[in-house]
Amino acid sequence: MRTFTTVEELTAAVGTPVGSSDWLLVDQERVDAFADATGDHQWIHVDRERAAESPFGGTIAHGYLTLSLLPMLGAQIFSLDTPGAKLNYGVNKVRFPAPLKVGKRVRAHASIAGVAELPAGTQLTLGWTIEVEDEPKPACVAETVVLLLG
Repeated sequence: MRTFTTVEELTAAVGTPVGSSDWLLVDQERVDAFADATGDHQWIHVDRERAAESPFGGTIAHGYLTLSLLPMLGAQIFSLDTPGAKLNYGVNKVRFPAPLKVGKRVRAHASIAGVAELPAGTQLTLGWTIEVEDEPKPACVAETVVLLLG
């Protein structure tokens, strides 16, 4: 795991890969729990029998579930030990190029896309790809923004 302690270290890493997480199995229990938490019980996510007849051959994870794995997977890749609070500031773009079939393993790849000074603090832009094991396309490609205060 890589640890960043200063804005200068982050700035020096712009445009470079930071690393990859461990593999994580996305099972039906996780998908069902996400459906319960969000109220999104669309059949393609939770109805195994009906989803088996779909073009995917089974249930698929919610796109937002896939996106929500970034904090957990990212914590395996790097830490921000800079002074002050760290706030989720937003998402510049998110795409879900391929479905994430339940029962598949994923891992995240992170890069530092940009560092900018703002009146409120330092804006850190991170690039993410969530790879699906043995699949040609990623399940998620995203650019997230963190505001570093202090």
